[in-house]
Amino acid sequence: MNTAMRRLRPLMLGGTGSDVGKSMLAAGLCRIFRQDGYAPAPFKAQNMALNSYATPEGFEIGRAQAVQAEAAGIDCHTDMNPLLLKPQGDSTCQIVVDGVAAGTYSSARLYDSEVRAELRGGVCKAFDRLSSRYNPIVMEGAGSVAEINLRESDIVNMPMAAYADAAVLLVADIDRGGVFASAYGSVMLQPPEYRRLIKGIIVNKFRGDMRLFDSGRRMLEECCGVPVVGVVPYMADIHIEDEDSVVLGGKRVAPMPGAVNVAVVRLPHISNFTDFNVLERHPEVNVYYTAEAGALVGADMIVIPGTKTTISDLRWLKATGMDEAITGLAADGLPVVGICGGYQMMGRVIDDPEGYEGETDCVEGLGLLPVTTVISADKQTRRIAFEMTTDAGACIVGNGYEIHMGRTRLDQDAIALSMLSDGTADGCRNGNCYGTYIHGFLDNSEVIAWLLPRLSGCVADYGAYRQRQYDTLAARLRECLDMNMIYRMISYDRGTR
Repeated sequence: MNTAMRRLRPLMLGGTGSDVGKSMLAAGLCRIFRQDGYAPAPFKAQNMALNSYATPEGFEIGRAQAVQAEAAGIDCHTDMNPLLLKPQGDSTCQIVVDGVAAGTYSSARLYDSEVRAELRGGVCKAFDRLSSRYNPIVMEGAGSVAEINLRESDIVNMPMAAYADAAVLLVADIDRGGVFASAYGSVMLQPPEYRRLIKGIIVNKFRGDMRLFDSGRRMLEECCGVPVVGVVPYMADIHIEDEDSVVLGGKRVAPMPGAVNVAVVRLPHISNFTDFNVLERHPEVNVYYTAEAGALVGADMIVIPGTKTTISDLRWLKATGMDEAITGLAADGLPVVGICGGYQMMGRVIDDPEGYEGETDCVEGLGLLPVTTVISADKQTRRIAFEMTTDAGACIVGNGYEIHMGRTRLDQDAIALSMLSDGTADGCRNGNCYGTYIHGFLDNSEVIAWLLPRLSGCVADYGAYRQRQYDTLAARLRECLDMNMIYRMISYDRGTR
C-alpha cells in the first residue's frame, strides 16, 4: 500500500462511557499509523485529568495525549490537548488553555454559553493547526458520546467530530456488562447528523474465548446498524501510562513480605501518579497505595505524591492520623520523599493568602523539612535536568519536569536537594527526608538505587520499555481489529466524506 501521499480522514474514538479504554486504543492506533508510513498525531479537545505533562516548550497538557504522541513518534504539543480541566473540588477546577493556566472556574462559569463558545473556537483552531501538520489525526472523545443533556455545550465528542468530519468508532466496554444497551443507546440517542458519523464499534476488554461472542457480534451489528470492526481482549499485560485516578482501584494496597515496599500515600486529589510507574516495573519492588495509617508500617520508604489541592489534602492527612504515622516513622529513620504538593506538605507552613486553591488559608505542614511555601498565581511548567550529590559523595544526574503553583523558600541553614540545569536549586533534604518539585524524579535509576539500596538490580531503561509496549499493543490490535475496514472508513477516495 502506497501511503506516503494519501490524505486520510480524522478518526475519533468515542466512548459509551468513561474508562472504556479510548486512550489506550488511541495510542495503539497512533502506533499502527506510524508503522504504516503515515504521520499521525493525537487530539483531545477537552481533557479532565490531574495527570499532566510538560511539552518541550514548557506548556501543560493531559498525560494521555503526551503518551499518544510518544506512540506516534512525535513530540507532544498543546494543540493536541488545547483545553485541560484540573478538578480542585466538587464544583471548581483550574482551566488550562493552550498549555497555560487561565484561572479557577466554577462549574456554572465553565458551562456558561459565552465561555463555551469562546472555548469551542479555541479548540477548533487548535485542531486546524494540528491537521495541517499531521495525517491522520487520531481524536479521542471524553466520557460518553450520549450525554444528551450536555450536547449544546459539548466541545469534545460528536460536535467536535462533526467539525473535523471524522469517522467515529464507538468504544464499548464489555467487561463492565451491558455492552448491547450501552452501544445501542449511544448510537440511537444521536441526532441524524451525528449518527451518520459513527462508522463502527469496537468491543473492548473481552475476557475469555472470543469465539463465544461471534453471535453477539452479529446481534450488535444488526441492532446498531454499523459494523463491529473488532473485539479487543482484556490486555492486563500491556502497560500504557494512565491519567485517570480510577485505575488506582486496581493497585496494591498493602506491603508484601520479602519485597522492597514503597508506600504511596493515596491523597484524595492525588495527581501525576505516573511518577511511580518505573518503580512498579521493578521486580523486587512492591509499590502500594494506601489511605490507612496502619498500612505504612512495613514500608521501606514512604512517598507523599503530588496533589492539585495541597492544603485540603494536608488537612486530610491530619484528620486521618496519617500525619502522625508519617512523622513517627520518619523519626525512626524511614526515608520519606515528597514530590511537588507532597514536598510542600513536608515543610513547616503552607500559606495561600489569595485563595488560589479555594479560600484564603494558612496551615502548618508536617515539619519534616525546613521550608515554607506560599501559593501564588504563577505556575511553573517546564522540563528540566538536575544534578545532586549523595551523602557518600556520589554524583547523580537525572531529568524530569515541573508542574506546580507556589514558591517554596528554604530556611537559612537548609540544604537543597539538587541543582537544576538553569543554575537554580530544587527541593530540600533533611536527614532521611527529601522533597522535590521534580515529577519523574523516581524515573531515574540512580535515584532509585540511592533511595533503596536493598535493591540488587538496576531499573531497566524505561524509555525503551515504553517503546516495546507501544509495539506490542499495535501488534495485538492488528490481530483483532479489521484495519482494512478502518482504512476504508477514513479514506476520502472511497466516498466516505
